[in-house]
Amino acid sequence: REKDDKYSAWMSKLWMAKEYKDKRKSIDDVERTLFKFKKSSEEKSKRMEREEKIFRETFMYDKEIRVIIRARAERSVPSQRRADLPITAGEQLDVIDAAHGHAVICRNSEGRYGYVLVEHLSFR
Repeated sequence: REKDDKYSAWMSKLWMAKEYKDKRKSIDDVERTLFKFKKSSEEKSKRMEREEKIFRETFMYDKEIRVIIRARAERSVPSQRRADLPITAGEQLDVIDAAHGHAVICRNSEGRYGYVLVEHLSFR
């Protein structure tokens, strides 16, 4: 009987260790996904910085970049010049500056900048 008691106690400890091990695995998985998210956001911020640098060089823009208003693209328009921003219908854009005449400088969700005609935007 003493051997049976020892055996049952040993088995219960083994099960507890396995439960702890499973719990540990799930915690490690969560930590790994957090690091992946952090890496992708870091990658995105580097890309945004690069786009901003290109924008400042192309447009000779030395002012602070501030969002004046948000607008939604009413229709899809491909870019015809390098300075134009290609837009798709329903895309949200940040209006950065009112430029010449009917065009405004906008930034899309990817961080790209360019001119967009006001007639293609909805300011609701």
